[in-house]
Amino acid sequence: MIRSNPNRRPTAAAVAASLLMLVSGLTYRLMAARVGTPLATAPIAPGALAEFPMQIADWVGEEVPLDAAIIRGTQTDAHINRRYSRHNDLESVSFYVACGVRTSEMAYHRPDVCYPGAGWTRVEQHPLELPLSEETELPCTIFQFARGELRKETVTVLHYWIVDGRFCRDVSPLRSRLWRLSAKVDSIAQVQIVASSTETLTSEAASKLVCAFAVDSASAVARLFGDIQRSHEREPVCPKETEDKHR
Repeated sequence: MIRSNPNRRPTAAAVAASLLMLVSGLTYRLMAARVGTPLATAPIAPGALAEFPMQIADWVGEEVPLDAAIIRGTQTDAHINRRYSRHNDLESVSFYVACGVRTSEMAYHRPDVCYPGAGWTRVEQHPLELPLSEETELPCTIFQFARGELRKETVTVLHYWIVDGRFCRDVSPLRSRLWRLSAKVDSIAQVQIVASSTETLTSEAASKLVCAFAVDSASAVARLFGDIQRSHEREPVCPKETEDKHR
């Protein structure tokens, strides 16, 4: 049974993850103007991610409410915002997933843009390929951000994209496809796994924690978005109908 303590305040990691997507820069506006054509595919159903399991290996999840203003600002269709913990709540991460068909808007709502825009300083960034099996790896990026005097508050963010159901480390392949207007991108999603450094959890330990959850959850993420992609491909609508739904 999943138990939730109503008196527990959201962790700093959960708050930090919720601030994602609120800030975008000039590059985003240029891309949005360049790829401003009406959508050719139906929006993803708002409840499409609801079936993602609450139990992942030895991690147990609980929902964390996401502010309605953030949902509107992301221009995405479906979301997950949860806290997963293990070992009697001694270890926890925030898990944020957002997906949609408005690919140009989503491409520039990412940690290296949005966290600094929300007052965080990027301390570190490096790419990783996490082994999932003998033949499969998860391409991702780990960021560390800090804020406050003497960088008192630090968060570690593991981030990756899912483009048309496939794992992707960054938006460079997506950007290439978007600039070729004849190329079609049906859907895009981003995954963030966040841990806050504390007196008992160093930045190095936080990095290991987010990597552990990324590996444990990757198969469930792949199955979910594989199902979404197959379902979405079967439900095309004309551009005018889709455009009207987003107004």
